[in-house]
This record gives sequence, C-alpha cells and structure tokens, in this order.
Amino acid sequence: MTDDDFMAGIVAGSLEVRLARSPVDVDAVQALRYRVFYEEMAADPSGEMAARERDFDRFDAYCDHLMVIDHDRSAGDKVVGTYRLLRRSVADAHGGFYSSWEYDIDTIVAHPGEILELGRSCVDSAYRNGTTMTLLWRGNAAYVLHYDVPIMFGCASFPGTDPQEHAEPLSYLYHNYLAPPALRPRARDEHYVSMDLIPKEELDRRAALRAVPPLIKGYLRLNGFVGDGGVIDRQWGSVDVSIVVKTDLVTQRYRDKLT
Repeated sequence: MTDDDFMAGIVAGSLEVRLARSPVDVDAVQALRYRVFYEEMAADPSGEMAARERDFDRFDAYCDHLMVIDHDRSAGDKVVGTYRLLRRSVADAHGGFYSSWEYDIDTIVAHPGEILELGRSCVDSAYRNGTTMTLLWRGNAAYVLHYDVPIMFGCASFPGTDPQEHAEPLSYLYHNYLAPPALRPRARDEHYVSMDLIPKEELDRRAALRAVPPLIKGYLRLNGFVGDGGVIDRQWGSVDVSIVVKTDLVTQRYRDKLT
C-alpha cells in the first residue's frame, strides 16, 4: 500500500479522502463496488463475486485505491466513494493497463513521463453530491501532483449495450471532443463501434449534452477528450468510451484546496 501523507487533511465534515492502507480497506472498496455495479446497475458478476458480494480482479492487488470515508458510519460501511489508480511505473511491472483489452493506448503510452489510468469509479447512492465528488477529485489532484502525472486516462460508460440508444451523445462527443491524434486511443478492431452515428449538422447539441452521463461531463469540464470508437462490454452491461485528460487543469483547479 502507498504512503498517503500527501493527502492528509483532505476532509469535509465527517468525510475524509485517502488511499487504502490495508487488505481490510481494499475489501471495503470492493464491497462498495459490488453494491453499485452489480446490485444497483446491470453488471453480471462471476459466481465467486456473487458468493463473496465483492467486485474484484487481478489489478486490485497492485493498484492504489482512492477512498472517501464517512467516519460517522459503522466500521464495516465507511467507504462511500472510490477510484482505482494505476500508474505506468506499476503497470509496467504487472502486465500493463486494464483498459488495453478494449483500446489501443499506444499513443498514450508513448507520452513521456508518468501516466495514470483511472478506473472503477463509483459512489454510494446516498452520497452522490458535489461534496463527495469534490473530495474524490481533490484526492486525484493530490495524487497527480505527488507523482508528477501529466496525463490521466481510462474508460467511462453509457448504460445498456445498444449504441443506437446513445446515438446523440456519442456523436456529440465524437464531433466535439475527439482527442488530438498524438493522444487518441482507438477501440481495438474486434471491439470497435462507431461513435459517428449522426452528422454534426443534424445534432441537437443541447439534447445531446444532456444525455451525456455525469461522470463523462465531469471529465469534459476538465478539458477531457474521448478516443475513437466505443466498445460494448456485455459483462458490465455498458457502452464504453475512452477518456483522456491532461492534468494541468485538474491540478490548477484543486491546488488552492490542497494548501
């Protein structure tokens, strides 16, 4: 587990953000992910996941796990928000990045310096508000400042497995937020689903933006981009898009709150 003294003092009332420090912390993160992804949403758990009521995979053992903790809740139920964080220096020692099975990320990997994959983001239904999300992003900002990370990337999802149901927002993202070629991931050929489903001039921009999921809107507000192509993930019951964010605006926005 990572020493997280650089996150000391990131609090709001009874809420605190920090990294997981023990297997008990990771278990609590996995329990939250199971409740959100498998009980509330449409993901399909393996038999072992269902028996344990935990979301887990091989990446959990060496990723950092960002947690929002509510100290007013009971001991076994304190984790109310999470992000999974995987740096290049760690991924290189453990077989690569999670999102590489969906996307060709060679353009990102070619970028000099540290890079950071964000994943498994979720928040307890009772805590989906600005305070919790601000704490998560203050934690992310502290992390990228500490490790000098210029590029973050990962996947974000639309619910359901029919891209046509999301034709407007997918097309809106494609026409307005496609990453520059030097940073553009592309869905692997075996998974590739076009996002260019409606011509730009035929889009209702306001309606399309309203249909973009809140997490993706958050990335766009941080000057985020999307990759080329969506991916249907049937286990998770979603249509995924690749996200790329330069961290300069993230650290600028949250730096004053970290000092």
